[in-house]
Amino acid sequence: MPTIDAHHHFWDTSRLAYPWMGDDLASIRRPFSPVDLQPLLTANSVAGTVLVQTCSDLDETREFLGIAGAYLFVLGVVGWVDLTDPSVADTLAALRAAPGGDKLVAIRHQVHDEPDPDWLSRPDVVRGLKHVADAGLVFDLLVRTRELPAAVRVTREIPNLRFVLDHLAKPPLASADLTAWSSLLRELAQSDNVAAAKLSGLVTESNWLLWTVADLQPAVDMALEAFGPARLMFGSDWPVCLVAATYDRVLQTARELTAQLSESEKARVFHLNALASYRLR
Repeated sequence: MPTIDAHHHFWDTSRLAYPWMGDDLASIRRPFSPVDLQPLLTANSVAGTVLVQTCSDLDETREFLGIAGAYLFVLGVVGWVDLTDPSVADTLAALRAAPGGDKLVAIRHQVHDEPDPDWLSRPDVVRGLKHVADAGLVFDLLVRTRELPAAVRVTREIPNLRFVLDHLAKPPLASADLTAWSSLLRELAQSDNVAAAKLSGLVTESNWLLWTVADLQPAVDMALEAFGPARLMFGSDWPVCLVAATYDRVLQTARELTAQLSESEKARVFHLNALASYRLR
């Protein structure tokens, strides 16, 4: 079965700033490039990937589009734009006209790092998101439980914008109290324009050193209940995942967490849903 990794990153700490990369992430605070990932994809029979933004910098998005043009395994790029900029429509058009711009499939903002839990609902942000919709792009939701109410509201306010939920909204696996997260996840899943949610980033939401597949299973079971196999897709979250697991282990864990699915359902989760949600070629 071919596999699409719908969520990974590259970064160069020698050139750009990554405010989220604190001392707890010192082990991955170094450059990661396509040359580092490509052997892992080959070893694990991963046919293609979606490269996702890591900082609020247009230069990174332009660089990622260039990488996508040079490396065929990068099927799509989730970039960044300033959604509050009145000229965001022009920025999106310029990115799509740039080298590799045909690989721009989505926009993302690190919403969970904003001080305001309702940032997504701000009028200037909603205006920017409507331009993302007009451009025919997806918006990746990077939120935690705190921001899920605003995410629910905005998905319903902009029904013509397709959304993809990153990392299942980061379930608080380390605390083992999934009550609030579960309720809000179900509510978000009721928005039909949430095209998919990613089975990604879970190993770093649990105990980094002691996690087991069983620790992650409740969150995946809830996601399967809320979204179903037709709206879930695999992502490695490499190289962030390396603080808790190797690439190989993350992929194998995802397969174990979905072992109860039929072969056709697994094909949706590990391949087809990424192609459809991002309209990858």
